[in-house]
Amino acid sequence: MPAPSDRAVGFDPPAGLSGPAENRPSLIPLPSLLRSLLTDHLDPGYAAAAERRRAGAARRRAADHLWQALAALLIAVVFAAAVAQARSTAPGVSAAQQVLAASVRSAERSTDELATRRNALAVQADDIQRRQLRDDRTGRQLLTRLDELSLTAATTPVIGPGLNITITDPGAGRDLTDVAKQRVPGSRQVILDRDLQLVVNSLWAAGAEAISVGGVRMGPNATIRQAGGAILVDNHPVSSPYAILAVGPPNTMRDTFERSSGLQRLRLLEAYYGVGVGVSSGDGLSLPAGTVREITFAKQIGP
Repeated sequence: MPAPSDRAVGFDPPAGLSGPAENRPSLIPLPSLLRSLLTDHLDPGYAAAAERRRAGAARRRAADHLWQALAALLIAVVFAAAVAQARSTAPGVSAAQQVLAASVRSAERSTDELATRRNALAVQADDIQRRQLRDDRTGRQLLTRLDELSLTAATTPVIGPGLNITITDPGAGRDLTDVAKQRVPGSRQVILDRDLQLVVNSLWAAGAEAISVGGVRMGPNATIRQAGGAILVDNHPVSSPYAILAVGPPNTMRDTFERSSGLQRLRLLEAYYGVGVGVSSGDGLSLPAGTVREITFAKQIGP
């Protein structure tokens, strides 16, 4: 009997043969074209091409994995070399930092000692000058004029009533960058040099006779500027809280300063950024003498 699958496709090997089965010639069954079309869906050439593509893709994947492994190994070697170099140079860098820090501290001590000696010599020179000039009328007039000029030049210490303004930076918070793009995002610093400059100019306009910022006397040659994250007053670094002392008539100064752009700026920083602002009157405010510098050229502005 032919197989059921042969009958299903219409193929019957004994069909057309006569006589008993034992007298029939033996036949080698070959699949018909219809069976080949129904059972073999892919041409052998296409199958071989597909197999070659799969083999090529496998080889490419293996090559990619090899290159990735080599790249990872190279990166690991570079990082290991960098770590080894950093560890080998770390002691030298630390030693250099310590030497530089010690040099800076020594220079600061020398500067403080020289400043103290300069102030002492200035007091002695002023005493000698006064003893020589106070004995006659012309000398006394000259002393009065010198006192006026010394107050304007901020070269003598001042004690008197006035205003005490304290400005305190807030804690670390959100991005405090303003239009100037000088504030560092996330830092503790909100107050900039321009804020202190505006406050000092507002105090001068309010009638202050002498002003100091962070213990540094403001004079004709004194500046307030920003250097990175530090504020320098006459090249002396100051930090929060910033203490501004202004000697002058307290009531008149306070009334005018309350309406000034300097205090309005501080109130805005207080409301938006949490800056601490304190304004109080005092009777015995003490301001140091400013730095005396040699002036080689000057031009009068105004009447």
